[in-house]
Amino acid sequence: MQALPHACAPFRDNIITVKRTVLYEGHIITLTKLDDKWEVVEHDEAVCVLVRQNGKVLGVKQHRPAINQTTWELPAGLIDPGETPEQAARRELTEEASLTGDLSFITQIYSSPGFTTEKVYVFEATNVRAAYADADEDEDLTVDWRAPEEVWQHIQEGRIASSAPTVAALAYALGVGA
Repeated sequence: MQALPHACAPFRDNIITVKRTVLYEGHIITLTKLDDKWEVVEHDEAVCVLVRQNGKVLGVKQHRPAINQTTWELPAGLIDPGETPEQAARRELTEEASLTGDLSFITQIYSSPGFTTEKVYVFEATNVRAAYADADEDEDLTVDWRAPEEVWQHIQEGRIASSAPTVAALAYALGVGA
């Protein structure tokens, strides 16, 4: 493997932010400027749930106004105040796909640490079964089971828009890089 053109600096966890200026405060984000230099989107933590059944993975199709596209994503959502990541994963799976099951923690990732604090906890649901919960009023979702290889290829080709947590969970499901 070739070396990267620029060497990465060693981790510097002792960096201290001196100044934090709030530029905007909304419902789920706060835009701040750190030390008059770095713009940071502070975002609530979230969850994502991988479900595999009969050779397919569960996704939901939904329109995302931020990118003005319909995406294919694993069931996901924000962690509500007072919830654990596991409780939020169970709730999101029920709200978005009318399913529940046994949850196993896979990993946690920052969605884009160059500008946002959003951390996503990724779970896998097994032994899934029907469940019922009221869907979020502002979500218009379509449940869509697909072969993981097909989804992976369509994301690579740009035929499907998706999210970083979905891609990470798909890579896990497919054993990419293993």
